[in-house]
Amino acid sequence: MRTVTRCLPLFAAAALGAAGVLAFAPFAMVPLAWLVAGGLYWLQLRAATVRAGFLLGLAFGLGYFLTGTSWVYVSMSVFGGMSPPLAAFATILFCAYLAVFPALAGALFVRLRRNRFFPDAACFAALWALSEWLRGWLFTGFPWLALGYSQTPPSPLAGFAPLLGVYGVSLAVALLGAAFAELLRRWFAVPCAGAGRLACGTAPMLTALALLMLGAGLGEQRWSEPHGAPLRVALLQGNVPQDLKWRPEKLGESLTIYGELMRAHPATLTVLPETAIPTFLDSLPRPTLETLLDHATAQRGDILFGIAVGDGERYANAAVSVGDSPTQLYAKSHLVPFGEFVPPGFQWFLDLMRIPMGNFMPGPDRQSPLEIAGQKVAVNICYEDLFGDEIIRALPAATLLVNLSNTAWFGDSLAQPQHLQIAQMRALETGRPMLRATNTGMTAVVLPDGTVQSVLAPFTRDALLAEVQGHAGTTPYVRWGNPSVLILALIVLAVVAFTRKSRQTQ
Repeated sequence: MRTVTRCLPLFAAAALGAAGVLAFAPFAMVPLAWLVAGGLYWLQLRAATVRAGFLLGLAFGLGYFLTGTSWVYVSMSVFGGMSPPLAAFATILFCAYLAVFPALAGALFVRLRRNRFFPDAACFAALWALSEWLRGWLFTGFPWLALGYSQTPPSPLAGFAPLLGVYGVSLAVALLGAAFAELLRRWFAVPCAGAGRLACGTAPMLTALALLMLGAGLGEQRWSEPHGAPLRVALLQGNVPQDLKWRPEKLGESLTIYGELMRAHPATLTVLPETAIPTFLDSLPRPTLETLLDHATAQRGDILFGIAVGDGERYANAAVSVGDSPTQLYAKSHLVPFGEFVPPGFQWFLDLMRIPMGNFMPGPDRQSPLEIAGQKVAVNICYEDLFGDEIIRALPAATLLVNLSNTAWFGDSLAQPQHLQIAQMRALETGRPMLRATNTGMTAVVLPDGTVQSVLAPFTRDALLAEVQGHAGTTPYVRWGNPSVLILALIVLAVVAFTRKSRQTQ
């Protein structure tokens, strides 16, 4: 019985982590993120040792990532050809690695806490933001499910995104959660009554109200303005099955699918998904390339399509434009470990999976926007839109963001709505529209304020037609990037550590 009692906080932390996934798309229970963060804060306030804080963070992370990124198993077992037991083991191992980051934040929090509301709440929030940034940077990074992504519109905290980016929003969520937890703790755990009960919760209540009101106020601010004429776009969703896409004999079928969609949905800018044409650009039949060019010029516009570029030994995951504008190319620079390149010593892992073209070469870190269809287009391919600090490299010059993706690897899972929510955050951070053309979903147009203008149903074959307005301007996040929130978090921790040490020496 004593062992069960000791484990109850760990079970509670894991349950909180699993519940936290409901704050993200497609469930979008936005306030749940605040309550989950507050619950973890409350558990870690009660942790007796640094080790206990670490274990609480680890349990939370396991519940969070095993629930929220379960689609990793789908990619490895269903489409990667890995045996189910091995894919399950690899998924658990991957999620355990991700859980180390909230565990480290928990251990440090217990070490630094002072049992005073504002220093503790600020410390908790700063550590959470830093742990998410570290997870998004170390070993090329995996920032999926950063808590800030749950706060796209209509969340009042979305207003912090153009200032501090997604990690700044995460900091605000953690601070708000801590304020709610402290408010409840003071009302129910501290002997107060009547007016005294209200006074007990003044500081956390004011903190929560200030965050919500400031975020809502910032959400009314417009950081960019329309630039150029509205643009008619067609975003094509071919819905080509992943297990058939890379078969050489199916190339003609893919070309036919996208050819029919283009002819049925003329536009000034037509965008096809990542590797929509599953071959090398140099191997593409000349008549096919001429057909694309003729279609684009007939519309007085351009076509942007995903294709591999290289000689078969060295190749890049690229987006190529043809049409009225000069032919241009963007090569994906931030590659997916194990999916697009092999980390040293892990060729054996790639050999276990059936991944076509699993060893791409990266494009340059900095590439100029493509000047097509009268706009300056910052292209990013699939996974790249997780990295806001990389997206802003093309700004403020770019007037439009375009993402080409193929999430068919993850089946009918949480990956697709979660990925669309990530695109919403990039639009918020930059004050630019984000266009998404995907193979199986979710193909969408996201406005500069982070709202989804229109979206295709996943796993359908269709084209999304829309009028899109380019935008120009510079948000604070475009100007300063992630260092702004990192410096803020480090200052908070330095002040907390210094004042704690000062009290101990008195």
